[in-house]
Amino acid sequence: MPNIVIVGAQWGDEGKGKVIDIYAPRADYIVRYQGGNNAGHTVVIGKDSFILHLIPSGILHKGKICVIGNGVVVDPKALLEEIEMLESKGISVKGRLFLSEQAHIIFPYHRKLDEMKEERKGKIGTTKKGIGPCYADKCARVGIRVADLLDDDVLKEKLADTLNEKNALLKKIYDAEGFIFDALYREYTDYARRLREYTCNTVVILNEAIRKNKRILFEGAQGTLLDVDHGTYPFVTSSNATAGGASTGTGVGPTKIDKVIGIVKAYTTRVGEGPFPTEFPPELMEKIRKKGKEFGATTGRPRRCGWFDSIVVKHSVMVNGIDEIVVTKLDVLDDLESLKVCVGYRCEGRFFKNFPTNIRILEQCEPVYEELPGWQEDTTKVISYTKLPKYAKAYLRRIQTILDTKIVLISVGSDRKQTFSRE
Repeated sequence: MPNIVIVGAQWGDEGKGKVIDIYAPRADYIVRYQGGNNAGHTVVIGKDSFILHLIPSGILHKGKICVIGNGVVVDPKALLEEIEMLESKGISVKGRLFLSEQAHIIFPYHRKLDEMKEERKGKIGTTKKGIGPCYADKCARVGIRVADLLDDDVLKEKLADTLNEKNALLKKIYDAEGFIFDALYREYTDYARRLREYTCNTVVILNEAIRKNKRILFEGAQGTLLDVDHGTYPFVTSSNATAGGASTGTGVGPTKIDKVIGIVKAYTTRVGEGPFPTEFPPELMEKIRKKGKEFGATTGRPRRCGWFDSIVVKHSVMVNGIDEIVVTKLDVLDDLESLKVCVGYRCEGRFFKNFPTNIRILEQCEPVYEELPGWQEDTTKVISYTKLPKYAKAYLRRIQTILDTKIVLISVGSDRKQTFSRE
């Protein structure tokens, strides 16, 4: 297996955790390269369900090395809780999990500022986990990294300076209480003690692995339309969820990446605010949400649901350089008499074949649909492409033709076994 990047090609929640779990047995290293514990990757193994927010999904496979790269922002409390959860289920991470010294650390003031800004400025739809404010500190060059956390003198100095600024901001702008240095310092020095054994220079580890012809799987979080540069800005996350983030978020050069695989649902969902041209009407929304269990793995928020939007996915294919597509949750559409696929947008007398960058235009766009017959048969027990209903295969063929990108895998349920090749 070559070095592969797995990306979400819609607004996240496409089923990346399951797909990573499928590809992981053929990889040597599995690497998270962006985002934080605002992600939620779910893997179902038999009767057990694992929801991972920071640790790569490949940790569920024995012998695999998992890396949290420099592009990830890390809440130490959340990471340690995740480690404890895995250990309690008999999955050891010691000697298998490595955390980048260059990753930035989330503090309580990041979460507080996230919450305050969301309430004061109007909703973006953040998870209020402190992700955005932490990335803002990183870009402003005032962030505290893992390496700083492990150096007591540096931590004291940086934390004291940062708290002066953050407490003043909380008080003067949001009329909120700040944080006490001593309590925060004690809490985070304890995290440093517990995380030290996992921390190293992951850039060196990964590039040395590539030199030895080891196989690396890069695990993206969120989705392309939530990318801070290429998504529906400002209704986006604060990192590069596209394939390019795999290089900047790990220190592995782009020439060392061989393939990009995009994950899409057979329909479309998004969480939070922002334009969504193909959104279902309420009755169908509730039906699909219930059948697809469309509630956030991180927040539990109900997801908005809509028809498959090929304009969104063609945009993702382009900006990620996607080579192959995996389609998930085909089974959720089993009961529908007919299906729609968005093939363009109309707005103010104009027809759009490409994704508009102007958010005002996107908000006013009306989708142009092709209608296809539904199959109205249960697909959850199907184990090969040839056994799919006639119209399910027609639906997939049409999507593949519109995207001009090969579909390689199809998922018809949450379990590992409910996945088969398009071949």
